[in-house]
Amino acid sequence: MRQIVLDTETTGLEVDKQHRIIEIGCVELVNRRITGQKFHRYLNPERDIDKGALEVHGITRQRLEKEPRFADVHAEFAEFVRGAELIIHNATFDVGFLDAELARLPGERVKITDWCTVLDTLGLARRMHPGQRNSLDALCKRYSIDNSHRDYHGALLDARILAEVYLAMTGGQAILTLSAEADSAASRTRRLESAAGKIVPRIPVIAADADELSAHERVLQELDKASRGQTVWRM
Repeated sequence: MRQIVLDTETTGLEVDKQHRIIEIGCVELVNRRITGQKFHRYLNPERDIDKGALEVHGITRQRLEKEPRFADVHAEFAEFVRGAELIIHNATFDVGFLDAELARLPGERVKITDWCTVLDTLGLARRMHPGQRNSLDALCKRYSIDNSHRDYHGALLDARILAEVYLAMTGGQAILTLSAEADSAASRTRRLESAAGKIVPRIPVIAADADELSAHERVLQELDKASRGQTVWRM
């Protein structure tokens, strides 16, 4: 199963105000393993960048003046993502901007969903953790994913972090499946402590009640749907 974890940075928040994509970052997963294959491009938006957006990603228009336009890289991008499942946090935002960029191209109009299926990890997180904060930073904290090096948002960096979060959300096997590059400092510390024979206190086991078991089953069904029936506990 091939999946592409994708993120974008833009000139502003409103696609209907002709804001543009300025960075695309993609990380490839095959059978729940990060392969090291990626697609990463900065893009010349041919317009100004909103102050609010600049404060988030720190990418200036001057920095992008000599970068290619989306039209220059769209064929390469299409080849990389075609046929995969896209994993995106708050997919409505990124898909809207990608579709707008595709609509500006000459010829037959296509949408990103003509090439790929899309899984929105924000929607998945809201179903798994209702009533809680489910931003990417909040999920990193919840699943012990190290994002301390994330001073600014960046498309490729956020895609790498989201890959770790997605693997943790949908199987809890991030340490076993991630590449060495993506292994977090926190997980390395835990392994070292275990190897040193650190004594772990006994934790009491509290059985789930009927309502909790029912809620757990609903979450398992969501994970089955997200992984297209590939969850190991159902096989």
